[in-house]
Amino acid sequence: MRIHHASSSTSQANAPAAQQVSAAYNECIDRAFRIPIFLSTANSLNNVQQQFFNRLVLEIEDALLFPRTLPQSEQYPETVLTNIRRLVISSYGMLAINFRRFFVQILEANVGQPPTTTPFWQGSTFSQIEPSMAFQFGLPILLVRERGTDTTNGIWAGGITPLNIFVEWDSDNQTVDEFFGSVQWREVFANWTAEVRGNYYLRTEPQFSLQMQ
Repeated sequence: MRIHHASSSTSQANAPAAQQVSAAYNECIDRAFRIPIFLSTANSLNNVQQQFFNRLVLEIEDALLFPRTLPQSEQYPETVLTNIRRLVISSYGMLAINFRRFFVQILEANVGQPPTTTPFWQGSTFSQIEPSMAFQFGLPILLVRERGTDTTNGIWAGGITPLNIFVEWDSDNQTVDEFFGSVQWREVFANWTAEVRGNYYLRTEPQFSLQMQ
């Protein structure tokens, strides 16, 4: 009876630890079956932008994809560009969201007159770098921007095929729910997720099979 009592006590003592291990294991499993994608975003967000970003993460996870960002979800002990390259190479798609960050005005140009003297919004520098590196690697890319951001700057200026189609969020007149409930968002997002899964399928095929196709 004493042996049985000791065994029972040991089992009860180990139960919480086993439950913790099981919970951690289930969390890993919950992430493991999702296809990893690179979520490019700014680190400094206001309250409304944070609400949009949180809803975007839920949309991505509901599509059984796993969003990865720098430096929130992971960080390597190397230079910034090397970190971006590693994340690009180990992901199967890129979703870049270009939020408003700086309201600027051009006062002077080095040659001639400034292109405009009207104040405008700029986004993060990395919203230019990260999608460009993903495009070079061939990842399926979905570009989303807050209306009025970088309209004349870099890849977000338009006219650069194939990076000339954006889904715009009119933060001044459109709620977060209205944006994610729009036909435009649902259609573009569904097409992009299909491309991501196609890319995952191709890159996980044996190399010999790809050569025979």
